[in-house]
Amino acid sequence: MGHGWEGAVLRLLRARDFTLTVTRAERVGPDYVRLRVTDGGLLDASGILPTTWVRLWFRRNGRPHQRAYTLVDPDPASGTFSLDFALHAGTAADWARAARPGDTIEATVHGTPLTPPEQEPAHLLLIGDTAALPALNSLLDAYPGTPATVWLETRGPGDAELPVRVRPGRHTLLPVPRERAGARLVEEVRATLPAHLADPAGAWAWIACDTTTTRALAGHLRTLLPAPRRQVRAQGYWRP
Repeated sequence: MGHGWEGAVLRLLRARDFTLTVTRAERVGPDYVRLRVTDGGLLDASGILPTTWVRLWFRRNGRPHQRAYTLVDPDPASGTFSLDFALHAGTAADWARAARPGDTIEATVHGTPLTPPEQEPAHLLLIGDTAALPALNSLLDAYPGTPATVWLETRGPGDAELPVRVRPGRHTLLPVPRERAGARLVEEVRATLPAHLADPAGAWAWIACDTTTTRALAGHLRTLLPAPRRQVRAQGYWRP
């Protein structure tokens, strides 16, 4: 299908398109579904780094509509990976809710995935909400032995069932309910961060929440770490 003006721009930027095929659908929480897909050659063409993502194309009112999703458990040997969808009201969620083995969807690869630090950090500081959980988990998988503190903003009791890949004894998970448009998360991180910042020079921070919250948290971390350009990575995933 055509991708409209956004697709035309991406083609000019040498983005590549692939067709994904659903092989399995499973619930990973009351309001989340995980789809396993064959990659159509995507993994061989793009490679894999933590937080690698693709744009998926849907139709809304007859027009192309795209959303970005992080790859979950990519397996180049089998040419498969998974995608997680929050089942709220929306075009992408409606498609995922109804998806069955054999269904296909078009994906575009464009954009630079996160480049991990060259040297293993002494401590990871990971801050995100449930929309960022696949990317957050990819970082925990990339550094399974590195001490990490994870602040995860949750939206309700059902989020307690989501698979956060913390390793006991190495990683600390601090769930924070979403309140006051993210203000509580900012307050909780400010209050608890000093206890998890024994070595500011060896820390590496990654932040992905709504745009406003991400901006506030990134600004705070950059005042505490001695090399903020190298030690802080932040991206607003959505707008409230």
